[in-house]
Amino acid sequence: MGKSKRNKKTFVLIEAVLASLVGVVALLMILESRDDEFKVSVIIRDSDDNRWSAFKYGLRMAAEDEGAEIFVVGTDEVLTAEEEKSLLEEEINNGADAVIMQPVPGEDPKEIVEEFGSRLPIMFVEYAPDGDGKTSGVPAVGADDYAMGATLAEELLRDYGGSLEGKRLGILSQTTDLTAVYERGRGLGDALEGKGAKNVWIVSGSFIGTDINFLAKQPEVDIVIAFDDDSLTMAGECAAANNLHGAEIYGIGNSTEAVYYLDTGIVECLLVPDEFSVGYRSMMEVAGRLKRSYWEIMDERVPHTVVRRETLFSEENEGLFFAISQK
Repeated sequence: MGKSKRNKKTFVLIEAVLASLVGVVALLMILESRDDEFKVSVIIRDSDDNRWSAFKYGLRMAAEDEGAEIFVVGTDEVLTAEEEKSLLEEEINNGADAVIMQPVPGEDPKEIVEEFGSRLPIMFVEYAPDGDGKTSGVPAVGADDYAMGATLAEELLRDYGGSLEGKRLGILSQTTDLTAVYERGRGLGDALEGKGAKNVWIVSGSFIGTDINFLAKQPEVDIVIAFDDDSLTMAGECAAANNLHGAEIYGIGNSTEAVYYLDTGIVECLLVPDEFSVGYRSMMEVAGRLKRSYWEIMDERVPHTVVRRETLFSEENEGLFFAISQK
């Protein structure tokens, strides 16, 4: 037999073996796939708050695509780490196949994965990478918090001609114990370094039911930076009651209230994280893991949008605000 014939025969045999292997892998993938409906429980703080509207809309759309049943656990404005662990254990006992959850202050997501991760897939939302910018080590979907803080600074500098010399800043945040808030502050601080701004006060805490006069007692500032939706809406409410001494408001928000304050000119600039994608991607990731045992849940960042009053009703923002308005 000539050399060319032997080479041809060898090539044909290799092709046949590869084809067989592909067939076996495909069969295994089909056998390992799960087609029955599964239940995903969602644990987020203050679950009925409007700020979760786009997130829950994304969850519902992904659940329809994947044939999943969603159960959003009813929670209060304040949720401790121990309470969230108790809710997680309860949902597992109630037959949850996977859990999507928001870390609360004082809770280490890595410990949650170590304690519960062997029992079911867990996906975190609004949990940023570690402070060094590396991946968090736990599966999470959320906005790039450092980038949002830096973007707020960029918008400020754009409005003030590149310098904040002599400008006094006040910073509002729901809590300083969350990684997301820390990263937003780090992004803002790095971008404003050497630009002349002076931080006069930082106020943090739960603003639910807070007297709107409390900010009037703070030293006067030129600009208020709000790092989350509750803080932004509180600042907007205070400004509407003339309790911010004319300070301009820049911040992060994703509720209809936040949009209202932008539309009425009380908020100067609004950053809106893509919470629809947070909900949609988190559900798709846990669905992938439940349906296919080889699936590795990924750590993902979603984009944010800068919105001004003049761009509020632009065609580019239609989808963004449609998701926010969902119930």
